[in-house]
Amino acid sequence: MERTKAELPDGTGGSGGAREGAGTGEGADAGAAATGAGAVRDRAMTSFSPADEEKRRGVRRMKLTATGLLLFVAVVYVLSEWASHRGAGAWAGYVSAAAEAGMVGALADWFAVTALFRHPLGIPIPHTAIIPKKKDQLGVSLGEFVGENFLSEAVVRQRLRAVGIGSRLGAWLAVPEHADRVTAELSAALRGALTVLRDSDVQAVVGEAITRRADAQEIAPGIGKMLDRVVSDGGHRRAVDLIVSRAHDWLILHGDSVMDAVQGGAPGWTPRFVDRKIGDRVYKELLRFVTEMRDMPAHPARGALDRFLTDFAADLQSDTETRARVERLKTEVLGRGEVQDLIASAWTAVRSMIVSAAEDERSELRLRVRASLLSLGSRMASDPKVQGKVDRWVESAAVYVVTTYRKEITSLITDTVAGWDAEHTTKKIEANIGRDLQFIRINGTVVGSLAGLLIYTVSRILGA
Repeated sequence: MERTKAELPDGTGGSGGAREGAGTGEGADAGAAATGAGAVRDRAMTSFSPADEEKRRGVRRMKLTATGLLLFVAVVYVLSEWASHRGAGAWAGYVSAAAEAGMVGALADWFAVTALFRHPLGIPIPHTAIIPKKKDQLGVSLGEFVGENFLSEAVVRQRLRAVGIGSRLGAWLAVPEHADRVTAELSAALRGALTVLRDSDVQAVVGEAITRRADAQEIAPGIGKMLDRVVSDGGHRRAVDLIVSRAHDWLILHGDSVMDAVQGGAPGWTPRFVDRKIGDRVYKELLRFVTEMRDMPAHPARGALDRFLTDFAADLQSDTETRARVERLKTEVLGRGEVQDLIASAWTAVRSMIVSAAEDERSELRLRVRASLLSLGSRMASDPKVQGKVDRWVESAAVYVVTTYRKEITSLITDTVAGWDAEHTTKKIEANIGRDLQFIRINGTVVGSLAGLLIYTVSRILGA
């Protein structure tokens, strides 16, 4: 049987109903355990904060005030009726009529206010205890109200446009202290992200991305175009100058090594002095050739090298066989473990560099970020075009969120209200609005008295 709590005009309650009989044996033990668990849960759900308790005390005080006014007009009614029967003047009728109407108004408004939260006097009158019975429907209605009136595209855009986020954010960022704070927060977030990421995962992703990109795109034509442009501009000549210059210096320092190599490759039956003569001759010719190539920009060997590079650049762009060989070489190079290790070591070095720069307040990275934030803030604060772009971006992002997740947002309200305990919800609502509702009772008493007095007066005038 449902337990009900009777609400009397003075705000005090009486308990009605009876407990159902408890079973015996295992059923009784299970019932007791369930009762204990339910009691713990009920205590948790019906807890009130100190602010709620203060509001409830305010409601009780206003209930006593409204009930006191009802008792006052009741006493006035009794005394005025007594005086009227004892032969008092006409004034007793006027007072009696006003007091009687005041009692009717007070009782009617007490019934209306009480019916919102519980059954008056514990009697299950239809259309009473509205909040406990309609709690879930109220949650649904509240969710729909919020969705239609607060999460609509027009409302979101209007409110954000009125705020002027772009100009405010720009003015805030233009302050050096705020830019320092944002820079520090971004640095902390960057360090945290790089710390959470596992090097092996990032290396695998980077390696796979590079390999996939390289496999998907043929590199020979691009290399051919670049080589053709380098040769046309003469950019390769510096490399040739460096190579022949280093070759000349090496021959000067290692002449004996060259002659020993030539003599070592000679047949065994040739005389030693012939081998030395041949080695010396080969060394001098090599040195002469490299020296002339170094000192003569128009040396035939240089021209031959130019023609070779030009032809090779053309083959890279148009010759099918050359392009296929380059692709095979590319695949072999990318598949080698040394290349993958190079990618891994590159990521490790980059991560270490970024972390160090993020931790150092005077690093170039943080200084550039800070300067960029200050510049962005100044532009946002003074340039209407930039402000408009930021405002439109924020509006579009907010509209996307509310339109995409409106159902989830409103369901959060609906589900939250549905999960509330009915009695606890009723007490919470009453604690927040009950004090104002008691003024309805007071106003009903006063207005009822004035209305009764007016009706009685008009009746007397017309009757006369």
